[in-house]
Amino acid sequence: MVTRTPSTPRTLLRTVVVPAVPAEVWQVIGDFGAFPDWHPHLLPSTIENGADPETPGAVRAFTYEGRVVLRERLLAKDPASHAYRYSVEAPSFPITGYEATLSVHPHEEGAEVRWQGTYEAESPDAVAQVEQVFGDGTYATGLAALRERFMRQPE
Repeated sequence: MVTRTPSTPRTLLRTVVVPAVPAEVWQVIGDFGAFPDWHPHLLPSTIENGADPETPGAVRAFTYEGRVVLRERLLAKDPASHAYRYSVEAPSFPITGYEATLSVHPHEEGAEVRWQGTYEAESPDAVAQVEQVFGDGTYATGLAALRERFMRQPE
């Protein structure tokens, strides 16, 4: 008999403040299908089956050397609140229930962009992988690129 360690709910959060109004930032990041347009370290992606990238259920597929390596499904989108939520389908490490929300909020210095993921992990190694791959590699890198982008814009 194999004894499994119970999964532990986890949260991953990265934020950045940019010198722009929330609507301006949302114009850049709000299109679920245009993720690689503003994120410098992502693989090319396409929306599968000709789906509307603005409609929940759309699947964004990332490819490497002609092979799909990651799929993300849009779960909800609220343009008025400047937020969308998506799930990662079949992640490559031992986690379950991964969902992330990318949102933009008013801030006294412009706009705060929050990227938050929730998931369950059975081991500290899986948590470390999520922190490294999603937290540092995806979230932090993308948010730093957004900050850089808006810092360069003329006022």
